[in-house]
Amino acid sequence: MNKSMRKFIDIGANLTDAMYQGVYHGSKKHQPDLTQVLERAWGSGVQSMIITGGNLDDSKKALELAQTDSRLFSTVGCHPTRCNDFAEDSSQYLNNLSELIRNNRNKVVAIGECGLDYDRTNFCEKDIQLKYFEHQLQLCNEHKLPLFLHCRAAADDLVVILNRNRDSLHGGVVHSFDGNQDALNKILDLGLYIGINGCSLRTEENLEVASKIPTERLLIETDCPWCEVKPTHPGYKHVLTKFPSVKKEKFTPGSQVKGRNEPVNIVQVLEVLAAIRNEDINQLSEAIYENTNKLFFCNMSS
Repeated sequence: MNKSMRKFIDIGANLTDAMYQGVYHGSKKHQPDLTQVLERAWGSGVQSMIITGGNLDDSKKALELAQTDSRLFSTVGCHPTRCNDFAEDSSQYLNNLSELIRNNRNKVVAIGECGLDYDRTNFCEKDIQLKYFEHQLQLCNEHKLPLFLHCRAAADDLVVILNRNRDSLHGGVVHSFDGNQDALNKILDLGLYIGINGCSLRTEENLEVASKIPTERLLIETDCPWCEVKPTHPGYKHVLTKFPSVKKEKFTPGSQVKGRNEPVNIVQVLEVLAAIRNEDINQLSEAIYENTNKLFFCNMSS
């Protein structure tokens, strides 16, 4: 298999983010260029993308976008830092998420993004996160869908909750994984997959842990527009495929924007992983592609 034959599925793409409309921190810097961002990805071996839903409104926007292209799919759920959304009427909010899934079964491939984030309890208190993460697990059994999980400094509690609800689960992935070896082992023991992006490869310890993930449990993503593989990261020396970029203030159509990640860059995650794992890059790419299809698309009607 040559480079041009590699197939990718970006399991975590925040394509509804305002950056793809040229808006940064509320300030318009350039014209919308999502169409060009997608074209770059399709032209480089990306076969499909899963747009991340961060809460009810975000999931609706993700699905609207997903309906515009047969290669776009979505998750539906509520991110741990946004679980205050449940407070007013938790049953109704869950019902609304469920109805959104039911009405878009051809596009929804996972429940999420949900989980726990103890690094950002300033956005949502720990107790609220715990309560409404477990609340959302009802959707797994109802819709027979896997989980798209978020976990920051919270692996022990995440594993406890998932174990308690094990009979209701239908697999899943802990995306943007940056935990230690102990966290990895506990997550693997649950039968879950591990999603790796640039934020998963920021330190030497990250690289060491990523090199130990069983190939059959490995998925990759960009988590764009964030989590790029940066030149300051220890694994960057293994990046072979580089794209020219310009500052957002000097935007030119057809160029990547410096500091804004996009799906075409998924190849860089693959390159770092292949190097640190000492694996054949084409065989690794094929295995990851098969893993992704197995988790998210084996039961899809479309």
